[in-house]
Amino acid sequence: MMTNALRLAERGAYTAKPNPMVGCVITKGGLVVGQGWHARAGDAHAEVVALKAAGDAAKDATVYVTLEPCAHTGKTGPCADALIAAGVKRVVAAMRDPFPQVDGAGFEKLRAAGIEVQSGLMEAQAQKLNRAFISRVTRGRPWVRVKLAVSLDGRTAMASGESQWISGPESREDVHRWRARCGALITGAGTILKDDPQLTVRLPEGEAVVAPLRVVLDPGLATIARGRVREGDAPTLYVHGETTKVPRGFTAEIAAVPEIQSRLDLNRVLTLLAERGINEVQLEAGATLTGSFLAHGLVDELLLYVAPVIMGEDARPMFDGLGLIQMSERMRFKPVDSRRFGVDTRIVLEPEVAA
Repeated sequence: MMTNALRLAERGAYTAKPNPMVGCVITKGGLVVGQGWHARAGDAHAEVVALKAAGDAAKDATVYVTLEPCAHTGKTGPCADALIAAGVKRVVAAMRDPFPQVDGAGFEKLRAAGIEVQSGLMEAQAQKLNRAFISRVTRGRPWVRVKLAVSLDGRTAMASGESQWISGPESREDVHRWRARCGALITGAGTILKDDPQLTVRLPEGEAVVAPLRVVLDPGLATIARGRVREGDAPTLYVHGETTKVPRGFTAEIAAVPEIQSRLDLNRVLTLLAERGINEVQLEAGATLTGSFLAHGLVDELLLYVAPVIMGEDARPMFDGLGLIQMSERMRFKPVDSRRFGVDTRIVLEPEVAA
């Protein structure tokens, strides 16, 4: 039942943000009488959708839910109150909600109403599902993924800056699904000037997506008058240095952060995005910016599309500015997934935590 609830929750991967993904299954007498998931912020939560499907059968039923039912009023009412009103007998949750306005209060309210409460069933899977939401709530910054298309010799562009296309069409299509999960796509001024990306999500017609915020890290606002990143319906935010003078008549949304040695304070950039409700970001930038994120310990995941090509020693590397000299300084990553897309191999890696 909880496995099914987790699968339901994942249906909100592209649309539930900034809320967590939540699924719910209601059973009675060994039969499923109702189920649902949270589809979009502002819409009914998973428990309410499942209760509506169950109707009167919810009385004395068991509820399996992937996250602790909320106990506060936001855009919708408390799910704990809805479960109490429906007369359910037992609630089994995968994990406690770390959001400060919930964080155990939902369980307490249910228990106070005489409902049996258990938590921890498939907790690891539930935490992985909502690790980006958990990151924003507990660390005060989004989950950061770095996406790179690379050659067999670890190069991301020719010396001239030419990079289209290293990976094949199947890989590029997959990238859009990763983008769709994000609250923001980050790039740097250099990438805007060289590649002029759109940074939009393009999926087959009919697939619902909440467009991620396009974030351009541009300390001196060198790209404000150019680039396809300003086109389309997706919102765009330019992040610049605190001392930068903003030109008159500039209409795009901007935000200032402190600079450290003429570079934007990346920790402050991520804090800024977390304050805007961004759970997950995908960095699609050049070697300097990706290297800076990595050097500051701000990368949670690497998404690599390795193409079966060699580009040579003069081509551009994956990361710049790491300053690693000794073998003891090397950064270790563990592969968590690997699969083929056309002729390319997609590898997902996470930093290896020191024992």
